[in-house]
Amino acid sequence: MNTAKKISYLLIVNLLFSCSQEKKNTIITVRNTLDFQRNFETVEIKKTSLKVDDLSSVGIKNIKTNKLQVTQLVDNDGDGSMDEVLFQPTINAHSEANFEVVSIKKAEQPQAENLCYSRFVPERTDDYTWENDRVAFRVFGPNAQYRAENGLPQPTLSSGVDAWLKKVKHPIINNWYKKEIETDGTYHEDTGEGLDNFHVGVSRGVGGIAVKVDSTYFLSKNFKKWRTITIGPIRTSFYLEYESWDANGKTIKESKIVNLDLGNNLSKFSTKIEGVNTIAAGLTLHEKDGKVTADVQNGWVSYWQPHGNSELGSAIVADKNTFKTFEKYDIETKDLSNAYAHLNVTNTKVVYYAGFGWKVRGKFNSRKEWENYLNTFSKKINNPFEVVIK
Repeated sequence: MNTAKKISYLLIVNLLFSCSQEKKNTIITVRNTLDFQRNFETVEIKKTSLKVDDLSSVGIKNIKTNKLQVTQLVDNDGDGSMDEVLFQPTINAHSEANFEVVSIKKAEQPQAENLCYSRFVPERTDDYTWENDRVAFRVFGPNAQYRAENGLPQPTLSSGVDAWLKKVKHPIINNWYKKEIETDGTYHEDTGEGLDNFHVGVSRGVGGIAVKVDSTYFLSKNFKKWRTITIGPIRTSFYLEYESWDANGKTIKESKIVNLDLGNNLSKFSTKIEGVNTIAAGLTLHEKDGKVTADVQNGWVSYWQPHGNSELGSAIVADKNTFKTFEKYDIETKDLSNAYAHLNVTNTKVVYYAGFGWKVRGKFNSRKEWENYLNTFSKKINNPFEVVIK
């Protein structure tokens, strides 16, 4: 073999070898099997699935549009290392989209406002409050319980979920607490961003749970422990834990992780509960002047009611294997009348969604529009995106 041929041969061999050694990027395929376009649904990709050491330099690029997606990194276990990356693709009906996992610099990552926010609020006894671009909620902690049980100011004894009726996209939690605590104003009056005029008391509010024994509902008290997991442009998430409580001789142990994602009116409650096989998630009936409706096949119960000078819808939604039945529980005792969704507990776990839609906010102008939203939401959780990683 002459020298020229040898050189050519070596070049070809080296080229083939280098091609075979070239690292191929990971491709994420997201498939929508439903007959309508889907957005504001969060895809969760575990770090272990991507086989990378550090998620901070990971970008997710839509192959068709060549655009980087807004992402959020989450440290679920609080060990200081990010465990998963979130993004919200838009996928047309009966379609799929492909996304390439690429290495990027921090400056290249698309920026978005942290509209999904939550925090512990020690300055107002000890609320935990959360919000996104559509809705806001809060629950009550051990100091508020202590005050209620000892006749002190600012008491709250309730494991119900309060609804804060915001009508703006931007975050309002810090604004409202500052107005309530540091000024002569109050978040009980609307000065442009909405208001808190939703009474909870000992009711279930929007999604608090109970355990039914015979014909009586038993309730937990305030949360005792909390941990913020994440805030960001796509999701806020946090952990709550409760003191063990009694349900007619049954000891109930309860903790939960609550997620609220961008563009959603419903929070996701992933509850761990020991001591029972079913729970009831409730919606307060307030003045009992509204309409309770339900669709067992689609897994939801709703309460649409007059509220102030407007109207308000609240709901519980769960997948078809979790949602068992519903009940309108109407008694004379103040705040104990609720519309309940009865939910199956599987291996000490139960997942459901709870939230509200305020007519003033503009998205839901009637009970029919609210129920259409619930039906669509039900289809999504019963037919989640199919995600394939190659």
